[in-house]
Amino acid sequence: MRTLRRGQVITGRVIEIADFGVTFVDIGGFAAVINVPELSWRRIDRPADVVAVGQEVTAEVLDVDVERGRVPLSLKALHADPLIDLQQQIGRMVTGPVTKVAPIGAFVRVEDGTKGAEGFVPGSELADRDVKPGDVLTVEIVRVDVTRRRIELALRTARA
Repeated sequence: MRTLRRGQVITGRVIEIADFGVTFVDIGGFAAVINVPELSWRRIDRPADVVAVGQEVTAEVLDVDVERGRVPLSLKALHADPLIDLQQQIGRMVTGPVTKVAPIGAFVRVEDGTKGAEGFVPGSELADRDVKPGDVLTVEIVRVDVTRRRIELALRTARA
């Protein structure tokens, strides 16, 4: 543990995924942890969506707390933040499925794949439309707030 340093890239094997969302990784006889927010830049429902017990992973050491015997790791630190790419695409039209409807608007997936980033279309944009999960909408990327992890969308046309 004393040989580890912040920022170091290490490889280990997932040995447990706890019910409370922490993933334990064996890094040479010592169990380091990966908290849910450090597994992926994208929203995930559970750690098993990203890692599996027995899987070898490469991660960055976030800290070394010798007193508490803790070494937090990050998988996402080794990958570019996808919102930075989306920030360069403000004004672009994208088509994606509605993933969730809330009283104040709807969430639309703006990247390919089931785990792609989701943006928010305010209810004022939807007017009297009856939008439901699974509907496909064409939206414009209006704003990307990397710090708050939010993508604002505007409805342009819709397809059912």
